[in-house]
Amino acid sequence: MATDEAALVTRSRRAALLHGIYVILNEQARVLALADAALDGGVRVLQYRAKAGIDAAHLQQLRERTRARGALLLVNDDWRAALAFDCDGVHLGPDDDGFALAALRAALGDRLIGLSCGTVEEAARANASDVDYLGVGAVYATGSKADAGEPIGLAGLQRVAAASRYPVAAIGGIGAAQLDEVRASGVAMAAVISAFAGADDPRAAARMLVERWHAGRP
Repeated sequence: MATDEAALVTRSRRAALLHGIYVILNEQARVLALADAALDGGVRVLQYRAKAGIDAAHLQQLRERTRARGALLLVNDDWRAALAFDCDGVHLGPDDDGFALAALRAALGDRLIGLSCGTVEEAARANASDVDYLGVGAVYATGSKADAGEPIGLAGLQRVAAASRYPVAAIGGIGAAQLDEVRASGVAMAAVISAFAGADDPRAAARMLVERWHAGRP
């Protein structure tokens, strides 16, 4: 990215995109095709998750694709990769930051930081940190994340979201059937994995989820 172009990518401009459907892409052979399907369907927040190791070629291509479409690319866990590939930020679990969040913020600059939370107490602690959004869940039972824990349910989501001063991305077992009630809870985003990647037509699934999220909104 050219220097003058990079200067236009501020933290506030990135944060302005934190709304709607948030697609998590697990590293796999078809990750680029899935990214294209998500972007074609109108998704503008993508997270790349590579628990067994980042594929540098894939991440580079994801960065180019999301930049061309005006979408965010966040990296799960690995803030160093987010820096190395000029991504828009990182999403961290409770034990993923590696060092104090203040130091992480200094390292990442205008890039976004998301934190996973599942309780009101965790949200309260996050409120004292300089982050940009919270991923809250698992809302419903999910098979997409082995360590997701017991679902907190819609009521739990509402409690944690109410305690957060940051935008919330609801996550865990969310598909088309749950989207309306998740949206009605007042959260900013709904994160999906299998509802998108497991669909027969991921592009159509992305489009449907985006349209359904925005239905009835001003």
